[in-house]
Amino acid sequence: MKNTIQNFLMIAITASVIGCSNKEEAPQAAAPALDVVAATTKDVVGFTTFPATIQGKINNDVRAKIQGYIQEVYVHEGQAVTKGQPLFKLEANTLTETASAAKSGISVAQANVNVAQVEVDKLVPLVEKGIIGSVQLETAKANLASAKSALAQAKANYGSANANVDYSVVRAPISGVVGQLPLKKGSLVGPSDPTALTTIADISSVYAYFTMNEKEYFQFLNSSTGQSLNEKIKGLPEVELQLADGSIYAEKGKIETVSGQIDAATGTVQFRVAFANPNKLLSNGNSGTIRLPKQYANVLVVPEVASYEQQGKINVYKVVNDTAVSTVVDVVDRVNNMIIVKEDEKNLIKKGDLIIVSGVGSLRNKAAVTPKTANFDSIVNAVKPVF
Repeated sequence: MKNTIQNFLMIAITASVIGCSNKEEAPQAAAPALDVVAATTKDVVGFTTFPATIQGKINNDVRAKIQGYIQEVYVHEGQAVTKGQPLFKLEANTLTETASAAKSGISVAQANVNVAQVEVDKLVPLVEKGIIGSVQLETAKANLASAKSALAQAKANYGSANANVDYSVVRAPISGVVGQLPLKKGSLVGPSDPTALTTIADISSVYAYFTMNEKEYFQFLNSSTGQSLNEKIKGLPEVELQLADGSIYAEKGKIETVSGQIDAATGTVQFRVAFANPNKLLSNGNSGTIRLPKQYANVLVVPEVASYEQQGKINVYKVVNDTAVSTVVDVVDRVNNMIIVKEDEKNLIKKGDLIIVSGVGSLRNKAAVTPKTANFDSIVNAVKPVF
């Protein structure tokens, strides 16, 4: 009985061993084929951006010089006007009457001068012949002087009244474009009104204003060539203006002035950039973004799509012996869908290293991969900005 049990166990063990040996081994998963590009060096241009507001080269508020009701509005918003062109007509009936009365006063005063002059001319020969004394002549001369003074005053009154009539037509102080027209026909206006009748802007060229905070301003000073502020400004490259729709304005601008003082209220320094505006595309009150270029010569770059963040650090996967190795990179800047990598003795990325640019989100460190060479520029240009 004992031998029978032992034989049975031996048969079961042998069958188990044979069965296990006949089972096929589970196949290992194939290493994924992923796009890779070589880290390379390039000359690239990056941009520091600042929100900006646009103003015409000259902006003049138009105000009435006299008080009156608006009788006519001769222009519309956005209309181009020339210096001296009528913009508004104020009610001037009373002014015209006053001017007419003042003009009549000149005639009366002139008549009085004429009478006084005749009296003087009559008395002069009589005094010279000793027929009468000089007192009567001196009195006549005083009357003549008084009449002439009254004539001068009458002319001044008429000039003032006539000027007021002329002021009833409000004219463009400069050539430019008419702004908003907040006041309509029938509105009572005057020289002390807080609201201007309109604004005339000369937009043959425009200024873009932007600000830097104190930290940015000192970084600007330290990175710009030149000793004085004026030298630094002269050495700055031309800047670009990105419009509200994301397009780049055709004309490049030049930084002309910097306030040089920190605004105590905002903690910023103001910059002014001049742009030509030949087609009058830009107008008073437009907004945009100033793009201040930064030149990078022969710097090490990798596609930005290859990067991911882990524990506050930027990493890429470098291919080492067909294995994805997570590698920290020291980012200098991000430009045109590329990362500029700082190059020093501690840098773990070198020119020519293969960097994985696809499937990064699902990849794990030390995973086996099958590198598939891709075109660097094609990978970078495939990323489109989202507005």
